[in-house]
Amino acid sequence: MRHDNDPLPQAKIFAATITPHRSLNSTGFLILMLGIGAVSFVAGMVFLLLGAWPVFGFFGLDVLLIYIAFRVNFRAAHAYEEVTVTASELTVRKVNHRGVVREWTLNPVWVNLERIVHEEFGIQRLFLVSGGRRLPIAAFLSPGEKAGFARALSAALGEAKRGPTRTVVK
Repeated sequence: MRHDNDPLPQAKIFAATITPHRSLNSTGFLILMLGIGAVSFVAGMVFLLLGAWPVFGFFGLDVLLIYIAFRVNFRAAHAYEEVTVTASELTVRKVNHRGVVREWTLNPVWVNLERIVHEEFGIQRLFLVSGGRRLPIAAFLSPGEKAGFARALSAALGEAKRGPTRTVVK
């Protein structure tokens, strides 16, 4: 139930959810692990037949370590960032792979978007700068994706700095 003194929710000028890119899905992971396991097993059997039985165990250990590395990588894929711009607020919400949430709310009038650009590779880092503080954003994105994100966010910040506009209905 809304009361007359409750502020109206503001329309979003910009909203983006940034997630880490993962090129390997669960089926691809299964195929890769079966392939690595098969190659390691065959190579381990060769060494086992030659009498070097400890090598067989090391091949199994390699497969286990590769499996653990991929599982850690997949767990890190649960992290994301949400960036939302309205006429009066810029909200950045970062959720890490464990689900811990950190949120910042800034006034878009006082925020600048800082880009660190490498002349050969493009945008390397993006920061929101306000009040002498720098907040890194969009770290998951590639340089090309950061450029597109920066253009869209800059346009949204520009629109927010112009202030809310009212449409006259006749």
